[in-house]
Amino acid sequence: MRGRTSLGGQQVGFTDTHLIPLVDQGLGNSAYLVDLSDGRALAVDASRDLRDLHAAAGRRGLSVAYAADTHLHADFVSGALQLAHDTGATVLASAAGHRAFDHRGLADGDEVDLGGLTLRALATPGHTDEHLSFLLLDGGRELGVFTGGSLIVDSAARTDLSGGDRTEPLARAQYRSLRRLTALPDAAAVWPTHGAGSFCSAPPGAERTSTIGAQKRTNPLLAASDEDTFVRELLASLGTYPAYFDRLSEVNRLGPAVLTAPPQLPGLDAGQVEALLDGGGHVVDVRPAVDYAAGHIPGALSIPLRDQFATWLGWLLPDTVPLALVTGPAQDLDEIVRQSYKIGYERLAGHLTGGMPAWSAAGHPVATTAFATADRAPAGTYIDVRQQAEYTAGHVPGALNLELGELAARAADAPTGAVVACGHGERAMTAASLLERAGRTDLTVLQGGPADYAAAHGHRLKHDTPRDKQ
Repeated sequence: MRGRTSLGGQQVGFTDTHLIPLVDQGLGNSAYLVDLSDGRALAVDASRDLRDLHAAAGRRGLSVAYAADTHLHADFVSGALQLAHDTGATVLASAAGHRAFDHRGLADGDEVDLGGLTLRALATPGHTDEHLSFLLLDGGRELGVFTGGSLIVDSAARTDLSGGDRTEPLARAQYRSLRRLTALPDAAAVWPTHGAGSFCSAPPGAERTSTIGAQKRTNPLLAASDEDTFVRELLASLGTYPAYFDRLSEVNRLGPAVLTAPPQLPGLDAGQVEALLDGGGHVVDVRPAVDYAAGHIPGALSIPLRDQFATWLGWLLPDTVPLALVTGPAQDLDEIVRQSYKIGYERLAGHLTGGMPAWSAAGHPVATTAFATADRAPAGTYIDVRQQAEYTAGHVPGALNLELGELAARAADAPTGAVVACGHGERAMTAASLLERAGRTDLTVLQGGPADYAAAHGHRLKHDTPRDKQ
């Protein structure tokens, strides 16, 4: 991909090196930083966690002049308003989004002169009603398109985030939007926001970027024979999604709070943590699953600190009550704060100073959870807490699929003495902690996954077919 952009009267080639993808592995999204070759940059779909973006800009000596959002994000707090504060960036977004803060509202066909390059807004509703894609042009040449949650690699983003009555109409809009995008030249790059790991319907293992021509060859939704077939296939692919998705788009419309200093996670003593619990707050234990199993505060929710921490925090707990964190000695407190804040969880009361040893030393009770490898796990009912698509792809015969995100409401469905499992053990420990809060202490968490258990107990994994699911 090459084009020309101006710099002080000179012509400078625009190549792939001018585009810097910034991947959030935990949420499965990509933001983009575009070097405009004159000391300025364009940021597209940046989240509130701006560490990587600022670092990338700093390495090139760039200041972010424009912050474009393709849509009202449901899965992360937008960083556009923060960039406006930090660098004076102009926020570019759909006028139809009715954002309640200063921004340049764009409609279909509107163009922004970036100084040699042009950004053209294309109305591509479907993922949301007000969704825009941004076509990057050099003169009349289409270099690539930031497709947000419209055309994504080998799929299209989900259309059920605006309520059940809007799901099918938006799926039909998505069909028309994808047809519009695929009318672009085959060589034009496709730069989506949602990718593998996102709950906005990106398939697993997909590449993060593509081209229009490649998508016309490989995207199964583009092979749909007509609109009805497309809608049927898209809607059939929709799984569950985190609970916080239902509230975050409005946060982004109103405009999140601008941070004037890095938020901190103060220390709390055991008495303060106990008082927080008694007052209706929650304790989140972010230590590895094995440490939680060995001893934890009764009622604490296990969410190990890893790339997916924010997803499960936002899925399983409200954002309206204070949270106290239990950490291990080597864990990064700043990482906890950054992941929490990027999904709008700001009521972080602090962390237990001294960790579990301090809790025990203060004379408070400690609970444990059975955690066993496959060869030591009991034979019996097997609860698989993975997503339905993971379960369908391969599970222990006779396993009961209770997705982690729905488990709190279905605790009564968990059989007595069951083995609780996921792919490795982290989600299963989270599930066990939810069940313990519901009074269930008779369960064993599998340290491993279905293949380990099946091999240890003489089973073969079962793979569901479409007929099995009917």
